[in-house]
Amino acid sequence: MSGNQTLVDLDNAREEEQVQVMEQLLADDACPFCEEKLGKYHRQDILRTGKYWLLTKNQWPYENTKHHLLLIYRGHVVDLSEAEPAAGQELLEMAQWAQQQFNITGGGLVLRFGDTNFSAGSVQHLHAQLVQPDLAAENYQPVRIKLGKSPEKLKDYQ
Repeated sequence: MSGNQTLVDLDNAREEEQVQVMEQLLADDACPFCEEKLGKYHRQDILRTGKYWLLTKNQWPYENTKHHLLLIYRGHVVDLSEAEPAAGQELLEMAQWAQQQFNITGGGLVLRFGDTNFSAGSVQHLHAQLVQPDLAAENYQPVRIKLGKSPEKLKDYQ
């Protein structure tokens, strides 16, 4: 990330509407995953709240997903070293609840943290994604979860 992009990384956005929201976040100097701002920028309901995590649907799900859920760390934490160790247990418990609630028969759980040049996250705030591919989707292609920024956008990375 370059410039004042410390909370969101426009280079990693996937959709035009997402870019527009992220530009407003930059103007507001706001983290979209911090609870006090979440309701302003995130239009999905909070499905479950724990001591460390909250669970919601992803506002911009990946193509060919049946379920794309976000587990967002409740405090503004960027790096794994900042998280409480007990949060790991709660993360697994919330993912298990979601798996049962949404009848997720298989998928992936990805935790994004740290420098968005490496995580490929659009938000620099500890979060996980629980994704189930939709094998019955028209023109189905496997869901690919990217790690690392696209090479053409790394020009400003030192």
